[in-house]
Amino acid sequence: MISLILMQITIKLFATLRKGRFEEKSVELSPGTTVGGVIRALELPEKEVTLIFINGRHADLTTILSAGDTLALFPPVGGG
Repeated sequence: MISLILMQITIKLFATLRKGRFEEKSVELSPGTTVGGVIRALELPEKEVTLIFINGRHADLTTILSAGDTLALFPPVGGG
């Protein structure tokens, strides 16, 4: 029997990324999942995600997630 071990992470969406989705959600993923893989699974256009943080530290689409991580995704932000 093959046993698949999954890891749990928390995903937080901010600003316009929340619209019609969620604010915070815990999910189970396969080990080795990247940030880009999560974004694709959520069906978020990559161009709409411009800031990525894992546990408060800057990350990118190729960063591999670990069990217990908190992934925060932000859209483009403007200011003036």
